[in-house]
Amino acid sequence: MTNAVRVRAPASTANIGPGFDCAGAALDLWNELAVSEGGEPDREHLGVQAYALLADPSGLSFDFTVRIPRERGLGSSASIIALGLVAATLTRGETVDPEKLLGLGLPLEGHADNLAAALAGGVTLTWDGRIARIADALPYSAVAVIPQGRVRTAEARSALPELIPHAAAAATVARAAMLGASVAAHDADLFAAALHDELHEPYRAVNAPVLEAVRQGLPTGAVGATLSGSGPTVIVWAHSEEVDTCTVELQARFGESGVLALPLSAEGAGEIA
Repeated sequence: MTNAVRVRAPASTANIGPGFDCAGAALDLWNELAVSEGGEPDREHLGVQAYALLADPSGLSFDFTVRIPRERGLGSSASIIALGLVAATLTRGETVDPEKLLGLGLPLEGHADNLAAALAGGVTLTWDGRIARIADALPYSAVAVIPQGRVRTAEARSALPELIPHAAAAATVARAAMLGASVAAHDADLFAAALHDELHEPYRAVNAPVLEAVRQGLPTGAVGATLSGSGPTVIVWAHSEEVDTCTVELQARFGESGVLALPLSAEGAGEIA
């Protein structure tokens, strides 16, 4: 390596209601990495481990800029893994292939929906190591309410039951089909109707009280809210022309939390020009 490689990777919101472990969307909030010669890397760092899957990190310096809050349901770890994978790919002089990198990085991340969105950008569906990038954007804009508390994904997943009632499964499957169709067709009414889940959100709500609080009184311009990943962050979906009003109302109600309008990103992880 003779020149530094500089890359960035976006935050993401996964599940999007009924799209459990499948749907994800990249958000316009970025972690960055500069890799240059000199130094000895921390081989326990997740991003360095990802880099090492494709290239030898020995003798290299890894400078991470972390803007995505950790353990808040915004795909911070997926972004870090994407940084390492993309940086190593560019170091090797190869073209970034999101689906190939998903397969490599999944053992480190464990959650394909976040990693797929971070790598491919836009709105993605993932299954069996595959990525379908189905849209650049969603019918509504995202406003994130980010509580101060953290939720470890493994702990949140342990709260999920092994079995659920047939009626709950049927209701969620129907909404998941609606979700995919609404994104592909950019159908605002169908998207708003799809934001209902009975697979994971009811069981994670104890660690995400903001979700129910928002749903009990949606702010101006909002059509619904979903838990971002395993939480505790909540994404409020609002009409684009009313995002500012919606954000101000949420800031007034949840002042102890960070409230941030987060446009979706059509771009995934890649080199910084």
